[in-house]
Amino acid sequence: MSLEAWRDCYWPILVESVRPATSRGYDVAWRKRVKPWLGHRRIESISVGDIEAAIAGWKGTASTRGDALSLLSRLLDGAARSGVIESNPARLARRPKDERADSFRSRALRMSEVSTMLEHVEAGPYRDYLAALVYTGMRAGEASALRVGDVDVDGRVIHVRRNFGTTASGAAVEQTPKSHKERTVPLPEVLVPTMRRAIEDKRRTELVFTGPRGGQLNTSNVRRAVGWEALRERLDRPDLRIHDLRHTLATLLFDAGTAANDVQAILGHSSLQVTERYSRARLDAAKRAGAALDGMFEADAGGMRSA
Repeated sequence: MSLEAWRDCYWPILVESVRPATSRGYDVAWRKRVKPWLGHRRIESISVGDIEAAIAGWKGTASTRGDALSLLSRLLDGAARSGVIESNPARLARRPKDERADSFRSRALRMSEVSTMLEHVEAGPYRDYLAALVYTGMRAGEASALRVGDVDVDGRVIHVRRNFGTTASGAAVEQTPKSHKERTVPLPEVLVPTMRRAIEDKRRTELVFTGPRGGQLNTSNVRRAVGWEALRERLDRPDLRIHDLRHTLATLLFDAGTAANDVQAILGHSSLQVTERYSRARLDAAKRAGAALDGMFEADAGGMRSA
């Protein structure tokens, strides 16, 4: 059986096990990457080397190629469980890595840029929404699905219990958070007035953030409403995404001395390895080591001069 034939058989099962947005991404990954490289191959003949060669040949960012590998691995997992192959070789393949070690931190805004961004968005629901994203680290869909009963202003925390995703047709659907687990994020003092205003006179079941007419917010209608391209130009960040506001909080937490496992819990990352990509730990270690070496070399040079 070819990989393409197995995909046709297994696709309905796979789609049922993932979110609609993930399904759409997998469809693109199949058509643009996995199928052209490996779709024609007999499934039992695909080796780890074949998969790593395909990854090297795929175009796109490390994240995009990683998504294609994830799809391939799910397909081969299903084949292994069904007895079509003995094991899944994709599990042994090396994931593509972003060559820029600081890529996540580099996407984050500095505090001065956060202030500039918020100052140039008209006061109202869209500014409140963006402020909540940058100061809590919630995903955009999580903030859109936030309800009044999830906000504990006196306790200074927000309970993240749901997320708005989209179906294949583009309709909004309420889901659990991406990690499928509820979590609690801090409500910093700077955001308290915003949250009090957003929940004022609302019932516990009502959405905290909505458009001026009460409609659901999503990244598309927020970008249009605030003039995202103009904001990018003002900040000199031509590739800035709304999701980068989440990266901003991650870097701020690390810079404030928050422990990595606490940052992981707040952001809802699946693993500590993901969280630590926002840390300066390795950079700081290199700087400390460099300073120590400078001291040693300076002392040695002094000895040589006196001799």
